[in-house]
Amino acid sequence: MDFKDYYEIMGVKKDASKDEIKRAYRKLARKYHPDVSKEDDAETRFKEVGEAYEALKDPEKRAAYDQLGANWKAGQNFNPPPDWDAGFEFNGAGYTGGDAADYSDFFESLFGRDFGSAQTQQRGGYTAKGQDHHAKIMIDLEDAYTGATRAITLQSPELDNNGHVVNKQRTLNVKIPKGVKQGQRIRLTGQGSAGMGNAPAGDLYLEIEFKAHNIYRVDGHDVYLDVPLTPWEAALGATIKVPTPTGPVDLKIAKATASGHKMRLKARGIPGKTAGDLYVVTIITLPPADSDTAKELYRKMEQELTYNPRSKLGV
Repeated sequence: MDFKDYYEIMGVKKDASKDEIKRAYRKLARKYHPDVSKEDDAETRFKEVGEAYEALKDPEKRAAYDQLGANWKAGQNFNPPPDWDAGFEFNGAGYTGGDAADYSDFFESLFGRDFGSAQTQQRGGYTAKGQDHHAKIMIDLEDAYTGATRAITLQSPELDNNGHVVNKQRTLNVKIPKGVKQGQRIRLTGQGSAGMGNAPAGDLYLEIEFKAHNIYRVDGHDVYLDVPLTPWEAALGATIKVPTPTGPVDLKIAKATASGHKMRLKARGIPGKTAGDLYVVTIITLPPADSDTAKELYRKMEQELTYNPRSKLGV
């Protein structure tokens, strides 16, 4: 999938105001409207311009796109980085109109139909509860085991008096509950938009994602750990010490353990009413032949061990 430069498509500068973007869209929409345009690619260009306008007219989409697009150019092969939108506080929504077919795979990969998780305000007379806000935040896996209070900084895009997008930041002290799961939402009452009249403010919903860990992988409630073994530990068996998020444990390795073998440590995954498990996956590693002694040992194994790992391949 190629990266799309929406500013280039619209023919505006990256610091264009909201009004400049609107004028550019109206001009290009008239030029390429399929009912009046004589351009061969009018329908394609019309959709392309509409998609660019959909992304740039909304301060929240535009701010997120600007941060993501700083390191990409039009036409470059593109895959959105994981959790690229973490830390952005949204009170808007996904598409404001049209159908999924009107948007490219590039647009879908960034925003999707649920971008911003729109909430409908309930109005009565001159009062209305404030709009709910949404944000994705990244936490350490260890916080899910112990619980924690963390200072979380969020960016909230808005327009200044000249129609330019600016990012307003705020920092909140957020209590991370023990046993929180990936994808779970934490509700902060009254931290959304102010209400109208005497109505209460909206709420802020924080969606939890775990930061990439240097040794652990998370799958739902379960946690996975790759543990390297020496050939002699795998062949002869051993008791080794392995880390877990709650502290190291002694793990017995059975004789003739194969690489990729999975061992379950019950209830050592993410805590909860039903705790997850920790799975240890064995990875057999080879010592480097980086000395005369090591080379000699490998030659001796070659000569004395009748072992052919390709015997079942029929060659």
